[in-house]
Amino acid sequence: RLACARMKSLLIIVALLACSVQSKQFFSRGSTSFKKVFSTKGELPKSSFSEFVAKTAAGPWQAALRTVGSSPLQHIPPQMQALGIISVAVGVLSLWINKVLWTPSRKYDQASNTVGKEYDAWEKEGILEHYWGEHIHLGVYEEPTRRKGLFANLPPRKNFIQAKLDFIDEMLRFGRMHPDQLQEQREKEQQQQQTQQTEENLSESNPTASQPAPPLKILDVGCGIGGTSRFLAKKFGASASVVGITLSGNQAKRAAELAEQQGVPNAEFRVMDALAMDFPDDTFDLVWACESGEHMPDKKRYIEEMTRVLKPGGRIVVATWCQRDENGRPFDKKERRMLDFLYSEWTHPHFISISDYAKLMQGTGRLQNVETADWTPQTLPSWLHSIWVGVFDPWIVFSQPRLYWKCFRDGLTLVRMHQSFKSKLMQYGMMTAKKSERLCN
Repeated sequence: RLACARMKSLLIIVALLACSVQSKQFFSRGSTSFKKVFSTKGELPKSSFSEFVAKTAAGPWQAALRTVGSSPLQHIPPQMQALGIISVAVGVLSLWINKVLWTPSRKYDQASNTVGKEYDAWEKEGILEHYWGEHIHLGVYEEPTRRKGLFANLPPRKNFIQAKLDFIDEMLRFGRMHPDQLQEQREKEQQQQQTQQTEENLSESNPTASQPAPPLKILDVGCGIGGTSRFLAKKFGASASVVGITLSGNQAKRAAELAEQQGVPNAEFRVMDALAMDFPDDTFDLVWACESGEHMPDKKRYIEEMTRVLKPGGRIVVATWCQRDENGRPFDKKERRMLDFLYSEWTHPHFISISDYAKLMQGTGRLQNVETADWTPQTLPSWLHSIWVGVFDPWIVFSQPRLYWKCFRDGLTLVRMHQSFKSKLMQYGMMTAKKSERLCN
């Protein structure tokens, strides 16, 4: 029976292929034939399906029919023949849809600056800024704000934008550069000086001790439309200066406009390649890189260039999407398929693991006390939260029909990102280190 069923399936597939070759003949007869096939009586005309195939098939298909014989097909009820055609058509359509949904549409190409062009397009469309605000990065969600169990995929108990602002504060703390931490550090240093020197020495032989700290110079690598740059400029005050760099001309322009509107003169923005920066060595007190490493084709060069422009004694803090460390367990076929999609759908060259980043930072010979962390749990809700804000406010998407397909694919990618981080195929990597005065051993 199994062999007979397989033979019947083969004949149906052969018939479909034959019909496609003889499409003109098929459609000329189609109107009358299909009316009779789907009549209330459910009977085929005398010119049966098998006879139609025999007449329309040509060349190798006729030979195939002669080889397997046509008798099994003659015993299939008309309704089953129609059902077989529909089933095969649905199967073929499903395979085609599956292929489309797993074929990346925005592959990375360094030569044509696909990263800059994609962000130019997002900025022009306005959808990304409308939903994500000024901060194109994930947010942080404390344990009480995360939903669990059957409700895990519902919106978290936290404002979408506030989660992003809190992320910046937490990233500053992770990098040991939050203003509160710096103030505590200064107070401890002053106490140490007071215990080592007399008041006379402090006032006469060390006149610089009471002078204010020099302005803090900050570099924001991959600044987007400058949300974090302006946040840091306000956080550290007028004595600080922040420079944001991006590959997108539209983003740099928009960032400057917002800085002027918000009255933030100590933040500036430039179009610049993070792998070949124009800044001199030892320029910045803090190098900040939030979700820019994903787009870098040369991760080693990325870390080395940021280290080069960092002052001795300064700190670097990096937040980036990472893939899990293989550790002798290679990615299986399903994982590789998912990674290939995530690489190319949002124009990423590739991801690396958290431990790989740590090795690159240690390999510079100038970064010491390298620390890493996995922030997947506190950032995971961001992916689906991004979709929910669109569900509750869909009008900007509805007003741009030409973007329906692109928005659908972006939503699909958000879901797959959520799945990948939840399954631990992906991890949210955090790294920080201090630049030493000389080469580390």
